[in-house]
Amino acid sequence: MLEQLLEYDTQLFLFLNNLGSARWDYMWLVITHEVTFAPMYAILLFLLHRKYGIKALIVFILLVAVMITFTDQMTNVFKRGFQRPRPCGNLEIIDHMRFIAVRCGKYGFFSGHSSNSMAAAVFAGLLLRPYYKNLIFILLFWSAVVAYSRIYVGVHYPLDIVCGLAFGALGGFAFYKLALYILKRYVTS
Repeated sequence: MLEQLLEYDTQLFLFLNNLGSARWDYMWLVITHEVTFAPMYAILLFLLHRKYGIKALIVFILLVAVMITFTDQMTNVFKRGFQRPRPCGNLEIIDHMRFIAVRCGKYGFFSGHSSNSMAAAVFAGLLLRPYYKNLIFILLFWSAVVAYSRIYVGVHYPLDIVCGLAFGALGGFAFYKLALYILKRYVTS
């Protein structure tokens, strides 16, 4: 059963990856780059400061640093534990796919880009939801686009992406709850 699931995952990867074209490659390389969305993060921090104040913003910054470290390191634990080669490292499919990333990496299950972007989206989106109702949907869409970029550039299978998004959502929600607890207990009391 697991072999069949991985085969379907490979077939879906090849389909999605081969939808790309040279015309769009640069855009997807920009989307997949880690620092591309730094201005968006700065805007989110500004909005959090505006709605919660400086003390809460300091708490949020510390929690986001811990959250991203947590999701990133757990991603590495899973990658080393499962040792599933990335598509770009799979010699059986390399001639049938488009690989445009700068580097390949060794293992890919699950995607750190997906988990980190989803954790940030859920965390910030839930904190700002009382003030900007639809922002969370924009952030979730942004996270999905970042996740898809990893398939486009040839470094992750769809299952890597889905599991990364799920882990990131759980992590973002847990840190959101922790933020509410800290705000209630130490900042606004």
